[in-house]
Amino acid sequence: MKIEVKNVSKSFAKKKVLERINLTFENGQIYGLIGHNGSGKSVLLKIICGFFKPTEGAVLFDGHDYSNDKEFPPSLRAIIEGPSFIPNISGFENLQLLAEIQNKITDETILNYLEKMGMLDIKDQKYSEYSLGTKQKLGIISVLMENPQVIILDEPFNGIEEKTKQVIIHELLSLKQQNVLIIVTSHIKEEISSLCDVTYVMENGQVAE
Repeated sequence: MKIEVKNVSKSFAKKKVLERINLTFENGQIYGLIGHNGSGKSVLLKIICGFFKPTEGAVLFDGHDYSNDKEFPPSLRAIIEGPSFIPNISGFENLQLLAEIQNKITDETILNYLEKMGMLDIKDQKYSEYSLGTKQKLGIISVLMENPQVIILDEPFNGIEEKTKQVIIHELLSLKQQNVLIIVTSHIKEEISSLCDVTYVMENGQVAE
């Protein structure tokens, strides 16, 4: 899998939030986007995922522009600006509902990930009762559990304790060895720089380096 961001700009009304972004992401690599809030990294991720259409330019998946087909790229999972689930059912039930869409995994796989994240004892607790960090962990499970070809995690370590952070890093490095393409973002360079093969700094809607 190769993702090419080609001369992408994005404006909302008269405000330009991305300007002429050119990046290439390839499978078997972990890429980092570093930038403060408002730098444009979340908007760029939403364009890659197909949630926004660029004002100019294109995003190609193995040479194909899905925005023209009004389709989403295949085998891509993402969390952007935090996870969102049904509040009045349990974390386990939320993951089961997601898994039913494609029927690729069993309850055993879900339970295995809940155990890895230290959530097995609260799997039947309502999502609305979860802490910020626990909600974040559930979101990360939802991205990882079906082994997608492309993984996008926006500020994945928000509210995550160090022990679970190391579990997530181990999972991402393992998926990288399976030729998965991974993009992570942070506003703290030190948080992801050691994890990533390539890092880019975003400032004011542009790639600074």
